[in-house]
Amino acid sequence: MTQLFNDQRSVHVLYPYNGMEKYIEQAVRFIQDGITAGDCVIFIENDRNYPIIYKELSRVVTQDQLKFLHHVNNFDFYYSSGSYHPPSITNYFNEMVQPYVEEEVSFRSWAHVEWATMKDPLHLIEDFEKVVDGAVNLMSFPLICAYDGDKMPDHLRTILMETHPYILMEDDLILSEQYQHLV
Repeated sequence: MTQLFNDQRSVHVLYPYNGMEKYIEQAVRFIQDGITAGDCVIFIENDRNYPIIYKELSRVVTQDQLKFLHHVNNFDFYYSSGSYHPPSITNYFNEMVQPYVEEEVSFRSWAHVEWATMKDPLHLIEDFEKVVDGAVNLMSFPLICAYDGDKMPDHLRTILMETHPYILMEDDLILSEQYQHLV
């Protein structure tokens, strides 16, 4: 994964994780690799997992290196308008990364996508992931979208495979055969 991020900055990855221990390990590795590569890391995560990840991370990077980590609460990020509203999320993200873009600072992002119930319309996730895929290509940054694989209905899995060109499975990064690149 590190080599791909070095070779090609525009990388949009689906990570359908199974199990919190492996999830935390992957998140720590992603942040550590980003900091080592000289990137700022925008880490969109919930307030339950973040302290655990931060504690693990502080064992492998210095306090000075931790300054390259920018935590955003994922509930605030995805529900900033009071509901899962893709235009509001897109605006929030654009405002958040604007300083990096303007200053030409290299960055990467990890987004832990969660929802309280499956009542959120899945087409909104599809619309948002299509916008995100375009943003990754336009702004040229790596992004991992982490979804709980155990809670993912088949319809959502199909949507996510179609909107992410890469999939992180365990420790392997594979191409999605279902990816539908938007022109």
